Amino acid sequence: MHTRVPEFLIEKLETQYGKEISQKIIEGYQVKRKTTFRVNTLKSNIAEIEKALKDNKIEYEKVEWSKEVFIMKGISEKEIRELEIYQSGKIYLQSLSSMLPPILLQPKEGKDILDMAAAPGGKTTQIAAITQNKANLTACEVNKVRAERLKYNLEKQGAKAYVMVQDARRIDDFFSFDQILLDAPCSGSGTLQIEDEKIEEIFTEKLIQKSSETQLALFRKAIHLLKKGKEMMYSTCSILACENEEILQKVKKENKIEILPIPVNEFKGMEKLPFLPTKIEGTLCIAPNELYEGFFMAKIKKL
Repeated sequence: MHTRVPEFLIEKLETQYGKEISQKIIEGYQVKRKTTFRVNTLKSNIAEIEKALKDNKIEYEKVEWSKEVFIMKGISEKEIRELEIYQSGKIYLQSLSSMLPPILLQPKEGKDILDMAAAPGGKTTQIAAITQNKANLTACEVNKVRAERLKYNLEKQGAKAYVMVQDARRIDDFFSFDQILLDAPCSGSGTLQIEDEKIEEIFTEKLIQKSSETQLALFRKAIHLLKKGKEMMYSTCSILACENEEILQKVKKENKIEILPIPVNEFKGMEKLPFLPTKIEGTLCIAPNELYEGFFMAKIKKL
């Protein structure tokens, strides 16, 4: 059953979640995830996209928690990329889990918003769409090649953001923000590609350790850049406590922050997501399955 899931990860999952839940997570790694996208409301609308899908005889499902989100039936990502609605930037291919942090951050028009580790731009363009390009949005990316990809996606989606090409850990303290999204680089323990033959080489204990160190440094910086009384979202595509709750607890010890319960009930159907138990009340962790990637989210207010 455990085809190519590294032994050390199985041990970590069983220690954290117990055997039964770990088994479900491992099964979740092995199913093929459905292709999903969201309508880019800066360039299109739901009716136009629904018509285009019907004209192309493409079947789809919707999610309850967002009108803009579509789940494809019987069509591959490659085929979607060939459609005019994709090529003209009217839709954005994105996993369901990764759409949640921007929605739950509830970004506001007219605010100074930072997307701290932004490339390739899925969440940045989503924040731009939610705020209808009326927020002062900054997107930070250290890698020059990835930053170019980010700029390309922003342009294609008609999204306005200032791209800062530098290590987010070294953003000048002169800056301060009303809202921050820190979707931190992580081990990817929630999104494992177990069909990858090199998984044992790529997914290692060293990667988890290195990710944790980066996450902690980025989180500390985020709290520093966040204005008092304002809110940020911390998220990772990991389901391991050492990259999630433990990072949160360290930051909480050093700073005056409050962990805000994520308002799941404000979004129809969101309470039905495949949640995993978390060690901190009010935080969310999603289990991988055919619709969702494994993902962790926490909302924080600076006191």
